[in-house]
Amino acid sequence: MSKKLETILKDYEQHCLLIEQSTSIDIAETPGDKRKRVRKLEGDYASWFEYYFPAYAKVPCAWFHKRMAKIIDEHDVLDLLGEIYRSGAKSVHLDMGIPLWLYMRKKLRFMLLIGQTDPKSKKLLSDIQAQLKHNKRLINDYGRRFKYGSWADGDFTASDGAKFVSASIGQSVRGLREGNDRPDYIVVDDVDTKQRCNNDRLSREAYEWVWEDLKGTFDQSEGSTRRFVVANNNFHKNTIINQLKKEFKRINKDKPKEEIEHFVLTVKAVNNLEEFKAAWPEKTSSEYWRKFYANTTHRSFMREFMHKHIQDGTIFKQEHARWESVPRINQYDALVVYGDLSYKNQGDYKALVLIGRKGKKFYILRVFLRRASRADAAVWLYDLYEELNLQRYPVQYWIEGLFAQDEFVNDFDEEGEARGYYIPVQADNDSKPNKFDRIEGLEAYFHRGNIIFDIRRKEDKDFTTLWDDQFLPFEKGSGANDDGPDAVQGGVAKLNKSKSRSDGAKNTSTKGKRRSNRY
Repeated sequence: MSKKLETILKDYEQHCLLIEQSTSIDIAETPGDKRKRVRKLEGDYASWFEYYFPAYAKVPCAWFHKRMAKIIDEHDVLDLLGEIYRSGAKSVHLDMGIPLWLYMRKKLRFMLLIGQTDPKSKKLLSDIQAQLKHNKRLINDYGRRFKYGSWADGDFTASDGAKFVSASIGQSVRGLREGNDRPDYIVVDDVDTKQRCNNDRLSREAYEWVWEDLKGTFDQSEGSTRRFVVANNNFHKNTIINQLKKEFKRINKDKPKEEIEHFVLTVKAVNNLEEFKAAWPEKTSSEYWRKFYANTTHRSFMREFMHKHIQDGTIFKQEHARWESVPRINQYDALVVYGDLSYKNQGDYKALVLIGRKGKKFYILRVFLRRASRADAAVWLYDLYEELNLQRYPVQYWIEGLFAQDEFVNDFDEEGEARGYYIPVQADNDSKPNKFDRIEGLEAYFHRGNIIFDIRRKEDKDFTTLWDDQFLPFEKGSGANDDGPDAVQGGVAKLNKSKSRSDGAKNTSTKGKRRSNRY
């Protein structure tokens, strides 16, 4: 026995013990009361699930769990995509809760569960066997249903002849049957890998296996039950669920509502990154997701919890990032602070970068890249000015042209008012080409090793946000923020116009008197 299987078996035994301990029953309940209770529970999936599986139902079922159960229950023939964010309990409900609810109501005879690998698929199947053998509430209300076989072999049979089988993606399933029975409930759970998604051919083959080979195991007789379910978060354009989603959209186009058999239920963790309204507030609050988002990378959050396809390294690649020691502040040919500020006070990123040019190389020395207010950005700039004594050096201070508007100017003027001097910030009103083309143009600088990050800042959140969350996923249609790369491009463009130190804009901050940044 392999160590991996041995570990799974030990976990299974502990899980069975937990099920027994958590499913107490009322031994004084009369047969009549029991029938009424069971009938009432069966009429509402959420109530049924929460009663029979207390170890899982630590909080009430989400609206989308109820919705999935309703769609599946009401259609004997359907294809359903459970496009649910990671940790949304899609597997618990689609692999165990809903199938058992159907089975106990005599609406399921043969379940086929497909996992990413053979061990993973068997582990998923083990949950059903564990419930049938050790859930005292199920046994009390429905009798002992387990008969023979083992999830460890990927196949077991219930006392009434119902079959529960597991297999891994790509495994031969053609002709799968038990006597005259073919699968009537097939669920494909979390089978995609990043490695396969990054290979178009392998992704297409996996999709075709699911849509053709796997679906081909259903009995195609008129009146047969064919429930086909795919559960996954949609983290890449080549995931099976994303390819099926496109196919469903094509099939459903112009089709009357009553004829639709292809359903897509899409649920993101939160509605957006401004409100953070939680999809399942009974489990995780908006504040929880705010904190979680703040402590993870943007691209990971968007892929795993928001179904956004943000890929790394399409234009800017990991090997492009050069982290090195940088020259002292007084050794640059030119210095610039460039900012890209947004209209929204808190929703969008505010970006400010300090870049120094020495010969052909551009050194990114400091970064402010946060979902913050413009006032926060102004405080950061004045703090940086004082920390590095920037009044000693010919630094240019530029902000994207929108800065000329009063609401932007006021934030910097107010900070200057409080400190008794004003940093000579200028509005960059130069005509600029398309933003994507401008930022993409930086790839050549990175490729040649001419853009360098200060290695002392490698662990700074602002630097990692700039590189990991904005440069790496940058491409057309990615949806990733690009305020940081835009600020870097603006700074590099200004430095390219500075021939030498003497050509830099003079630092004319004024102490002790009013000098407005108005133009």
